Amino acid sequence: MALIARPAYLDWLARWRDRDVTKVLTGVRRCGKSTILAMFRALLTDQGVPPAAIISVNLEEPEAEAAYGSGLALYHHVKALTEGLERAYVFIDEAQHLTELERTVAGLALLPGVDLYLTGSNSEFLSRDLATRLTGRHVEIHVLPLSYREWSQSGSPDDRDWARYRRHGGLPFVASLDDEPMIRQYVSSVVDTIVLRDVAPRQVQFSAGLFSHVLGFMADNIGNPANVKRISDTLTSKGKRVSRPAVDRYVDALQDCYLFYRAPRFDLKGKALLENTAKYYVVDPGVRWALLGRSDADAGRLLENIVYLELRRRHSDVFVGRLGTREIDFVAQTGDDRLYVQVSLRVDDPAVLERELAPLRAVRDHWPRLLLVDDDELPATYDGIRRTSLRDWLL
Repeated sequence: MALIARPAYLDWLARWRDRDVTKVLTGVRRCGKSTILAMFRALLTDQGVPPAAIISVNLEEPEAEAAYGSGLALYHHVKALTEGLERAYVFIDEAQHLTELERTVAGLALLPGVDLYLTGSNSEFLSRDLATRLTGRHVEIHVLPLSYREWSQSGSPDDRDWARYRRHGGLPFVASLDDEPMIRQYVSSVVDTIVLRDVAPRQVQFSAGLFSHVLGFMADNIGNPANVKRISDTLTSKGKRVSRPAVDRYVDALQDCYLFYRAPRFDLKGKALLENTAKYYVVDPGVRWALLGRSDADAGRLLENIVYLELRRRHSDVFVGRLGTREIDFVAQTGDDRLYVQVSLRVDDPAVLERELAPLRAVRDHWPRLLLVDDDELPATYDGIRRTSLRDWLL
């Protein structure tokens, strides 16, 4: 399978190379973290770094986990290999499997001449203890599955490609598969692995049945306001045996393993986050399709999900905006820069167009306002609001 270029991540690694901080890549399993590091190692080799100065350990491999899962064993292994080297590049894949993670990572980072790179598939990997030990000495980039631009590669995909991306999503290996049953089986196996390796072992008590119901609810309700009470009440009304504390734990676990992201609501007038409700989005459209067995329902919310993920790639923070009684799909922010985004399937009907424009018109500051529509119409501007094709924006 040909490797798909991930220039944004490789550029980030290149910028931080040889700087005295630990580089951390986080993201859901099978999103391409290990492949990105492999491409970066190839780049180092092309630039003249000798093979002996590139040390790689993948703790997903059973033999590696058995040999080096003990943090002390890994530390001594790396220390022995780096002695006498002026500079060594050390890559540890799936570092969350390490025992004594915090001490091990801090120790590796202090070895003379070591430039350290880590990946992790669970947010607990960057736990409070690890973040404390590496305070001021680590940088993180979050890796998502392939964007539509990365997935298409050619830069000019057709309607069939767009339909496939919306259905099957952007897990890198999926791009090499043509058979739909195989794609669904593969994506389902990724989800099963996440549940078995990243969710169940971290729960004091784990109910596979209840977790499956919570997972299904979350997948079916992307883009809808949700909280633990609503999930519990809905499942109870359907005759499911529900423990609200367990639901709370499982919702947190789905975020910890990066299967879902929480988009908090932001009151633009009061300039404050609203903690009582939020919207949740799945990490990849293909995951939702594999879980629900369909992708045609709720097409508008699916497009919203795709836009949310793209905004996360381009901006530091993404919120759902509230302005009085109106809601703006997304408020994206990086530093002091802000972007307001509304997403719609179509706006052929003038009444629909006005409904979509109304929240953006209510914004009174000077930041850009964007209406993304899933059509091929020419761009247009309404009172400073720019309307553009969703696919063109993604590309």
